[in-house]
Amino acid sequence: MKIESIRLKNFKTFKDVSILNIPKMCVFVGANGSGKTTLFNIFSFLKDALTDNIHVALTKQGGSRGFQEVRSRNSSGNIEIELKFRENDKSPLITYSLVINELDGRPIVEKELLQYRRGSKGQPWRFLDFSKGKGRAVINEPDKVTDQKDLRREEHELKSPDILALKGLAQFEKFPASKALGDLLENWHISDFHIQQARTEREYGYAKHLSEEGENLASVTEFLYKRHPDIFKKIIEKLKQRVPGISEVESKINEDTGRVLLRFKDGKFKDPFLARHVSDGTIKMFAYLVLLYDPKPHPLLCVEEPENQLYPKLLAELAEEFRDYARKGGQVFVSTHSPDFLNGCELEEVFWLKKENGYTVVKRASEDEQIRAYMDDGDKLGYLWRQGFFDGADPL
Repeated sequence: MKIESIRLKNFKTFKDVSILNIPKMCVFVGANGSGKTTLFNIFSFLKDALTDNIHVALTKQGGSRGFQEVRSRNSSGNIEIELKFRENDKSPLITYSLVINELDGRPIVEKELLQYRRGSKGQPWRFLDFSKGKGRAVINEPDKVTDQKDLRREEHELKSPDILALKGLAQFEKFPASKALGDLLENWHISDFHIQQARTEREYGYAKHLSEEGENLASVTEFLYKRHPDIFKKIIEKLKQRVPGISEVESKINEDTGRVLLRFKDGKFKDPFLARHVSDGTIKMFAYLVLLYDPKPHPLLCVEEPENQLYPKLLAELAEEFRDYARKGGQVFVSTHSPDFLNGCELEEVFWLKKENGYTVVKRASEDEQIRAYMDDGDKLGYLWRQGFFDGADPL
């Protein structure tokens, strides 16, 4: 699926913001405190709300004062989140909207809608429509229905008004529209990679995908080596190009402890080094390659500041690999403070965030005539950013 637009109202620094025509590869820049992390928090929030409930998701974002802390400062309205997306280029536009209020000191789902628009005209078809724990959901396949009157709906009441209807209905095949969106949210990957977690020896376990913090890197390496040798070979070749001296990577089970070890071999030495003795940059580059060459890409991959611990000359190539990941089917959202990474980005991919009157606004690089003119003359976005052409988004 591809997210085409995001609308946020009263969510932290986003008082009232719409991001439209979002590309498959989307890069956000901005000064510290401009709202980049908050934007990514939207995806974490929705994933937590689906896994648990609105109360838990708000607490994770705002602590014990959840709703009051997450709602924009000096605001008295509801928190509103709206996503528009398509399953593929030929699919109808899907809109999921969530309105969160507070009742007697507890957060509730004031309104939750899932609707499709067939063609460019007419009213959208509502497949899920809930308010305060009660509502209706369509139970027949939307792709097989040509007339709205043929939609079959069921009435339902949830256990609590702070639970997403999507959470319950996404578990059942008879609610196909809800299940499709639920699968999307569950499979989003918000990377929070920690190098020390990736170095640590772990009990052996089966893992197909790199976890958000990267602690299962050795297990995923084992999986790729055994199940996808062609992909693993490509990863190693890429790593050898980026990190001089590295000739081989392997995961090995310690027979005494049963723990899985990640080892890197330098061509100049007979014995490989354990991960704890390899540089931060080597570990991180290898982890990114494992993530980006995943045989089954995540529908949405979010990565903050991928440039940390990496050599600047590698960043333009890394940007291209994120773009390749998007081409394979996974949409990519990246935030960065690096002009070198931005030099590897295309004009239509880049947005910048800045504060106006205490709230975040979002600008699109392609809509700035001066930036577009310089790019037409062969300039690069990172250089333009460093020179101050991104108003209010100083990289330094």
